[in-house]
Amino acid sequence: MKIQTYYNHIRFYTPHHFIYYPILILLLASSIYLAVTTEDHLIWAFISVAFVFLFALAYMLRQHYALTLQNRIVRLEMRYRYFTLTGKRFEEFEYKLTDDQIFALRFAPDNELVPLVEDTLKNSLTGDAIKKAIVHWKADYHRV
Repeated sequence: MKIQTYYNHIRFYTPHHFIYYPILILLLASSIYLAVTTEDHLIWAFISVAFVFLFALAYMLRQHYALTLQNRIVRLEMRYRYFTLTGKRFEEFEYKLTDDQIFALRFAPDNELVPLVEDTLKNSLTGDAIKKAIVHWKADYHRV
């Protein structure tokens, strides 16, 4: 695998992003075209609506289940790492951080984590600003 950085940390799932969705979009476009151009408007309109529901359902389920679990794991990881490094509980101020901030902090290596947490609390850094402030990126090759 390539070394992960801020610029390449987004990950795609090929079967989902580059096969399923393109095929579904093609089928949806075709059914809309047929609903407009043929005499069987009603059946093709119904088929179009079905494809829209399939598209929305696939997106929502895939994202929702994986990201909900991953978010919980990241929070536990951050609590453990912070406690290991400082002997203090992360939960004492975790409520002051947004999800975006917590999820960005996970890319910081141990020697940069505590100062970045303090800077984030002091200056309300955004998740993107936190990621850009990381000098030595701690890659996560196993995330969804």
